[in-house]
Amino acid sequence: MYDLLVIGGGNAALCAAIKAREAGLSVLVLESAPREWRGGNSIHTRNLRCMHDAPQDVLTEAYSEEEYWQDLLKVTGGLTNEKLAKLVIRESSKCRPWMMKHGVRFQGSLSGTLHLSRTNAFFLGGGKALVNAYFRSAEKLGIEIRYETNVTSLDVKDGTFYGAYVGDEYIQAKACVVASGGFESNKEWLREAWGPVADNFLIRGTRYNMGVVLKDLLAHGADQIGDPTQGHAVAIDARAPEYDGGICTRIDCVSLGIVVNKNAKRFYDEGEDFWPKRYAIWGRLVAGQPDQIAHSIIDQKAIGRFMPPVFPGVVANTLEELAEGLGLDVQEFVKTVTDYNNACTVGSFDHSVLDGCQTQGIEPAKTNWAQPINHPPYYGYTLRPGITFTYLGVQIDENARILFGGQPSNNLFAAGEVMAGNVLGKGYLAGIGMSIGTVFGLVAGESAAKELLGARV
Repeated sequence: MYDLLVIGGGNAALCAAIKAREAGLSVLVLESAPREWRGGNSIHTRNLRCMHDAPQDVLTEAYSEEEYWQDLLKVTGGLTNEKLAKLVIRESSKCRPWMMKHGVRFQGSLSGTLHLSRTNAFFLGGGKALVNAYFRSAEKLGIEIRYETNVTSLDVKDGTFYGAYVGDEYIQAKACVVASGGFESNKEWLREAWGPVADNFLIRGTRYNMGVVLKDLLAHGADQIGDPTQGHAVAIDARAPEYDGGICTRIDCVSLGIVVNKNAKRFYDEGEDFWPKRYAIWGRLVAGQPDQIAHSIIDQKAIGRFMPPVFPGVVANTLEELAEGLGLDVQEFVKTVTDYNNACTVGSFDHSVLDGCQTQGIEPAKTNWAQPINHPPYYGYTLRPGITFTYLGVQIDENARILFGGQPSNNLFAAGEVMAGNVLGKGYLAGIGMSIGTVFGLVAGESAAKELLGARV
């Protein structure tokens, strides 16, 4: 019998497994994906949002606990567990030394991401390099890893874990960390939550997060957290693949222009806040539009101010040609752009600050970075909702113990996306998913060791 069973193979799972192994536990990791696709959504990540009181090697200035907390409050609208959220924030300041000890390397912010140089530390080689570093460390420590191993159900009685089923195989362990992700890859479950509009969703991340273990935990009476329609949902290129498109499919120029739906109408304030704080609302916004389609429109002035998309957009020298290229009603599109241009007030444009360059007399207003779209060539990018991960999950306490009827389990823990809804009721901050996964992965691994080894930890 193993001391600890870890279900999942992404960042949170590996942090838990390695931390527990460092404490002396025998650990088995079950990863549902084949080896070449190991790592879950973590392979598509690129940075960690972390609190720091002074400049560091790859982080500029300071990012205080209070500022981090206020940023989180703003995007969640207060739908967050303050105790758990502040634990993430404070512990995020301590994660990087441990990560570097296990082979993770960091680099400074590159062109197009300089606005994150104060708040987010970027991984050298991205999320794939991070995951590979952790797997190498896990293997060196003697952690057993099984790939293409799908847990079908858990043996849980009155909140206590006894084992897990992989088909007909029964695996016993003294404790378990569930870090198996959300249910975003399960199109049937998405339809249950969203209705038929979910048929038009694209999944930015792994195809292996089917929510099987999450559903089983809830069936066993684990306390639920979160809304099944809430999650990290981004506006991505409509030509992206159904799964595993990753970061490169995101369209980052929304705040530099306007966004229209298939009827050539604007529907939301593109300049509401800085992109790292608001980009993750746009998937949900596009999901609410006819046919779940929208178009991001910019002109030549915006080029060079955002991370270029992997697919080229429609390019035209006139607004009429752009409308035709995007399949929009020409007259309606030209009217929308003209009305927007006429509503733009004179100001000092500066995309690095909330510059107050805004529109007047139109709805919806654009409250920052409003510039006329009048400098050809013009560019258009067709958008669809890209689901990164879902927020429906299980409730935990500060020791990462899963709650059953408000009482913490003595040997069943959760980390990563499966419990992220405790911190993220809605909205998203760039890099906070990795903060949640890393912090609670380490907490879960340490808590499991303390439970099994007591004073020896």
